[in-house]
Amino acid sequence: MTIDLVRDALLWCFIINIGILLWWFLFFSLAHDWVYQFHGKWFKLSVERFDTIHYAGMAFFKICIFMFNIVPYLALCIVG
Repeated sequence: MTIDLVRDALLWCFIINIGILLWWFLFFSLAHDWVYQFHGKWFKLSVERFDTIHYAGMAFFKICIFMFNIVPYLALCIVG
């Protein structure tokens, strides 16, 4: 396995993960009421609590994308 192959894999992981994050954000923003009602059948959450959980989840996911995709990608660009 070459450095170029790993670098390309990390770049594609980044692109796919950003796509998932964008999809999550758009779905949450545009269909907020439907998603809240759908999850409200299983969990008793206030709207504020529901929004907080999703916002924190998106923030955590974004931090993980940068830590596990972008940082190693940049390190491989510097090294190789």
